[in-house]
Amino acid sequence: MSITLKDVEHVAKLARLDLSADEKTLFTDQLNAILKYAEQLNALDTSNVAPTTHVLPLVNVMRDDLPHESLPVDQVMLNAPDEEEGHFKVPAVIE
Repeated sequence: MSITLKDVEHVAKLARLDLSADEKTLFTDQLNAILKYAEQLNALDTSNVAPTTHVLPLVNVMRDDLPHESLPVDQVMLNAPDEEEGHFKVPAVIE
């Protein structure tokens, strides 16, 4: 399989790109080089390679969720732009 100049023009039209003749030729050559490399990868024997979803083992790095004391309300309210009776006061979003 190879990419033709017509393929590049079609994709450029879909992407609404105005490419010059030199750019079309450049992209055609580059895309064909990518496909050629992919063909080399397809030639590799991967029959003894186990399927993977990720190249590195993933582990959960989250800490244990342990209960602890909450901050005092007056200390929390120091972060509030506006406060009323120990609650955050926000602008109304319902008419």
